[in-house]
Parts: sequence; structure tokens; C-alpha cells
Amino acid sequence: MNDRLLTDRTAVIYGGGAIGGATARVFAREGARVFIAGRTPARLDALASAIAAEGGTVVTAQLDVHDQRAVERHAEQVASTAGGIDIAMNAVSIPHDQGTVLADLSVEAFMEPIDGFLRALFITSKAVAPFMGRERPGVILTLSEPGAKLAAPGILGHGVSAAGKEAFSRLLAAELAPSNIRVVDIRPHAIVDAPAAGSYTRELFHQFAEASGTSVQGFLADALAQGTLLKRLPTLAEVAEMAVFLASDRASSVTGTVINLSAGALVD
Repeated sequence: MNDRLLTDRTAVIYGGGAIGGATARVFAREGARVFIAGRTPARLDALASAIAAEGGTVVTAQLDVHDQRAVERHAEQVASTAGGIDIAMNAVSIPHDQGTVLADLSVEAFMEPIDGFLRALFITSKAVAPFMGRERPGVILTLSEPGAKLAAPGILGHGVSAAGKEAFSRLLAAELAPSNIRVVDIRPHAIVDAPAAGSYTRELFHQFAEASGTSVQGFLADALAQGTLLKRLPTLAEVAEMAVFLASDRASSVTGTVINLSAGALVD
């Protein structure tokens, strides 16, 4: 009996960084045929080798998710090869400013995460949607952050971007439901092991850690984790396992919502 959750599913993951890589490995473990696209060939090659060594199936492609035509061609190639697309996840990272207040923030820095993340979501979702929901339901997964609902100084661009990603997912769910496609957003807090896995958050949190006279891991454990109900932060494994569950038939009635993985930093 095959009890893997994503057997015979085709999944496209955009972004080969910490979250994308962790999710790709768990998707492959659960039987999906994984296509992962990102900007850095060396990182993609290392991920492909790891997945192959674990017995999974993965195909990689170097891709700029802001190049709409290139993303469309890639989706067309995946669908042609695999007979369609069942799952898509956007895990693209956009380095951006956090910590600068309005008086010192440029409009370019403010707009960077808003344009970067939302443009990537629009382009990738538009590319995969035509190949989903034919023989079985399709699933589009997005990622946001607690900044979507926080009222805190220094995160204007970040917070508006996070709120925009959640609004995009909610509205897209309504639009694609008649096409048999679910859309779900995952909102983790700062992921405790992401910096060590090569995430851009290492550089992002370094400035805060330095100001506090501690290390990045110390800042995460002391400043951020202590602000959660559980007194800890989510892990890459927890995000990846949730993504697998949401992409599977076990979550077949879940759409148009945000899954809160903030460990209680936010309480809905």
C-alpha cells in the first residue's frame, strides 16, 4: 500500500533557498515529481543531488521569476513533460529593508519588497494556473509573514508586502475555485534554522543582532522566540510538512485562508 501523500503529483517550486529547498525534499519524499526553479545553479545542483540521494525525482531550471515569458515557457515545458501541474509553491526570496523608519526610508526601498514579491506571485500563478485543475484539483501555495498584521516601526515595505501577499492569495482563491484550484497562504514567523540553511534572513537579522550585542541565533532565540506563546520559532521542517499537508487531498477543503505558523506571535 502506498501511503505517501503526493504520489504521482507534479509540483513546481519557485525558489531554491532555505524554504524552497526544504519543501522540495519533503515533496519528493512524499512521492511528488518536483520541478524546482531558481536563480543560483550551484544551489539547485546541490539540492538536486540531495533529493536524488534520498530516492526522489527532481528537475531543476535556472529562472528569473520576474521574466514573465521565461516563467510561462518553463510552466509550459513542465506541463508538457508531466501531463499537467498539480502543485505550485512560490518560495522566492527578495532581500529588502527592515528597520528603517519613514523619515529615512526611500520610496525605492519601500517599494522593493512590494513590487518584488507581488510581481513574482502574479507571474508564477498566472503561468501555472492554465495547467491545473484538469484531472484533479490544483493547489497554489504562497508564503507571507506576521508583518502582515503587526503594528511596528521600521517595517513599512515589509508589512505592506506581507499583507499584499495574503490579500493576493485570498482573492486568487476566489477567482480560481471554479477551475478546481485551491490557494492557501502559509504565514510562518522567523524560521529559526533558515539563516544557517543559507536564507537571506541571515543578513537581514544580522543588523538587529549586532545592535543587541548578540549573534543571529541569539537574537532569534532571545528577542523573537520570547515574543511567541510557545517561546520558540518554527523550523524549516515544520513549514515543509505543513506545505505537504496543504498540497495533499487531506486538506481538500482548505482554500482562501492563511495558515498561522507563527508559534503564537500572532493569535487569530
